[in-house]
Amino acid sequence: MKVAKLALEDGTVFSGRAFGASGEVDGEVCFNTSMTGYQEILTDPSYRGQIVTMTYPEIGNYGVNDEDAESGGPHLAGFVVRNHSSVASNFRAQGRLQDYLAEHGVVGISGIDTRLLVRRIREHGALRGVLSSEDLDDASLVAKAKASPGLVGRDLVREVVPSQPVEWNERLSKWSKLAPPDESNSTAASRPHVVALDYGMKWNIARHLYNLGCQVTILPGTVSSAEVLELKPDGVFLSNGPGDPEPLEYAIGTIGELLGKTPVFGICLGHQLLSLACGATTFKLKFGHRGANQPVQNLETGRVEITSQNHGFAVAEDDLPSCLEVTHRNLNDGTIEGVRHRELPAYSVQYHPEASAGPHDSDYLFDRFWELIGAHA
Repeated sequence: MKVAKLALEDGTVFSGRAFGASGEVDGEVCFNTSMTGYQEILTDPSYRGQIVTMTYPEIGNYGVNDEDAESGGPHLAGFVVRNHSSVASNFRAQGRLQDYLAEHGVVGISGIDTRLLVRRIREHGALRGVLSSEDLDDASLVAKAKASPGLVGRDLVREVVPSQPVEWNERLSKWSKLAPPDESNSTAASRPHVVALDYGMKWNIARHLYNLGCQVTILPGTVSSAEVLELKPDGVFLSNGPGDPEPLEYAIGTIGELLGKTPVFGICLGHQLLSLACGATTFKLKFGHRGANQPVQNLETGRVEITSQNHGFAVAEDDLPSCLEVTHRNLNDGTIEGVRHRELPAYSVQYHPEASAGPHDSDYLFDRFWELIGAHA
């Protein structure tokens, strides 16, 4: 098989087997601890600019299918696995992982020691890297890795936002454990209108909002508050998305102008942007939280939720404004996982309650949004 190499900015070089598309990509090398859900990870726009390493050793064994996609296609820079299965063995499979990557131009590498790679990231922090099946010269690749721009200070949202508004009308999959939507709320006129600001939104979030009984209009995250309010929303949702939140001044300004005018609910990047709009600051985590097994405590109930996460930045507690109350906390490192405005109808969480892929422990957060909308109707 064709050789591929992954080089890190610290000079480490891994040699393995190329799979997927041929080519060369650069990005920040991160790792995800999920045992399943690789297609959801591949198609999550939040991974823009990143080379994703899966810690689970066998990837691709259940293939890929259209139903599990979280966007129109993969957004990550490159894909790293210990072993990729050339056989797709699942009754839902419509194709093989390696063919899916090749079709969408994603460069992959397999056959490397992913345990060693993850250990280096955990010890040294996030590292820029280059993945190539073309240039196999170690010195050249390391130099390219060092020249990679990384994530800090970049606006990656503009690379993944939709170009046009979308009226969403797709329900949750039949495989969801959740109850079907209330058919009495099935007409658009009777559904509360939620405007979702898309900074790189996973489709299962929109499915959850629609399943609640909401009319869902998706707008690019670059719109102004006037464009949002023109639609007379009953609530505004702030989506997940890629990269550093602090350069997104347009989004922070829009959210600040929406607070107090309508209920607001944010997830992941939306959580960071809501916090920034309230006067908070953010910082870059050493190696981020990415996986489907992150423990988070709900400080209101004491309950521990196992959550799906994908973020490399977090809200700083030292600079948290007095208007925000911490509602959830990560039990691994103590970072903020959720906030609520003390006076206005606005709250957010750092993790992904839409459970794609991941546990269903936190889906109550969508019900809370429904109740908040009803209380301010």
